[in-house]
Amino acid sequence: MVADDFSHVRGWVFDLDNTLYPPEARLFDQIEQRMTTFVMDLLGVERAEADRLRRRYWAEYGTTLAGLMELHGIEPGPYMIAVHDICFDALTPDPDLRARIAALPGRRIVHTNASAPYAERVLAARGLSGVFDAVFGVEHAGFQPKPRRAAFEAVLAQGGILPVEAAMFEDDARNLAAPHAMGMRTVHVAPMPEPAPHVQHHTDDLAGFLARLALG
Repeated sequence: MVADDFSHVRGWVFDLDNTLYPPEARLFDQIEQRMTTFVMDLLGVERAEADRLRRRYWAEYGTTLAGLMELHGIEPGPYMIAVHDICFDALTPDPDLRARIAALPGRRIVHTNASAPYAERVLAARGLSGVFDAVFGVEHAGFQPKPRRAAFEAVLAQGGILPVEAAMFEDDARNLAAPHAMGMRTVHVAPMPEPAPHVQHHTDDLAGFLARLALG
């Protein structure tokens, strides 16, 4: 039974974008457009080149921001404000998801590569404010992004969570490699599975998956 795999878990770590809301909301489409515009303005390149660099930095450095900081020495503050200035109208409250998360035993935190203020706005739009013990943005990890192990180590330490007693819920399968290596249970939350040794569970329905844990 799936619930047996989580009977020891007392630390519940959730990604934000496309994990705590369905990807159909397409919030990240807005963010990606703003990222590309930021790169265009910063480097003085055309949109196609800026979009290529955005994708390259994400692939090689974990986030576009990490690539911009490493290669171009930018300060993260203005970038974070610019790319997260989006519309949240596509998000709606999810009382069932709130109830399922609130019922989890132990500590519940959010760990996102976005900023904590942005995360709080997403949680508010989803009716999830106050259900988590802490919300950690990339700034809390010293701008070390997932999938870097250092990011998880920093956030878990601040959140008071032991990896061997924790589970990670994440839409980007590559971001589950470090948690798996640290001894965490891993759950890939996405429309389609991506089989990999570090992905232990998959679901396309987070509330439904958490309900199965409660039944155990």
